[in-house]
Formats: sequence, C-alpha cells, structure tokens
Amino acid sequence: MRDKPCLTADDIQRAMAACKAEAVKNKWRVAIAIVDDGGFLLHFERMEGVAPVSAEVAVGKARTSAVTKRPSKVFEDRVKERPAFANFPAGMLIQGGLPIIARDECVGAIGVSGVASHEDEQVAQAGVTALAPRRRVVAKLQTPVRPK
Repeated sequence: MRDKPCLTADDIQRAMAACKAEAVKNKWRVAIAIVDDGGFLLHFERMEGVAPVSAEVAVGKARTSAVTKRPSKVFEDRVKERPAFANFPAGMLIQGGLPIIARDECVGAIGVSGVASHEDEQVAQAGVTALAPRRRVVAKLQTPVRPK
C-alpha cells in the first residue's frame, strides 16, 4: 500500500490566511475556496461585498484544478484554441484555480473569484506558496584556489 499526503486542518487555515492577506493587501474583495483532491469543499470564505455568484465560481475553479491537477487557466487557454473544448466536463474553465501539490501528488486546490482572473490566481498562489515546504538554503563554501 502506498502513502499519500493530504491537507491537514492547519494547512487549510494557513493557506486561507495567506490568500486573505494577499487580497487585503491589494484591497481586493474575493471569494476563496479550498477543496481536497476529489474537488470536495474543505473551507470557504466570501469577503464582505463580494457578489454571490463569485462563491460558485471560486468553488468551480478549485474543483477544476483539483480533479485535473492543473491550473484552471490551462483550460481557459485551451478553449481559446479549440472552442469545442468548452464542453470539457472538468468544471469552471476560467483562470483563478491552482492545484496544491505535495510529494508530486495533488492534495487539493484553491479557487478564487471576485477580481480579474489573473488577480484571482495571484490570491490563490499566495495560499499555495504558504503550503510549500520550507527549504533551507545552505551556502556552499568554496575552497580558495591557491596559486602553485
């Protein structure tokens, strides 16, 4: 049997806090959805003043990214190239959803709606980045070259 990582309650809270901080920093009002790897809602927040339809769009973007393991923008671009792709059953084919990848596995996704699509994605990226493993950069000491 193989092990598969999954989002914890702490992960979800950390991602949501990072998303909200990015939105507040930019004075954007958005709806934010975090889903598991199957696209099922784990956490949702709609900031004050956000249109009700943004709630459904945020969840749809997150679901699309989770079940396809790709940013939702991939599908928006694909529809531009091939309009028939709009019938693809993945969900909301609009930029603003990003998968959360851990140990090369999709463990969930974040979808955002309420501002321009590229800004929605910027907010989602803040949440994904907050969950990235903390990497310690170690500087290599170079051995000095001694003249002969």
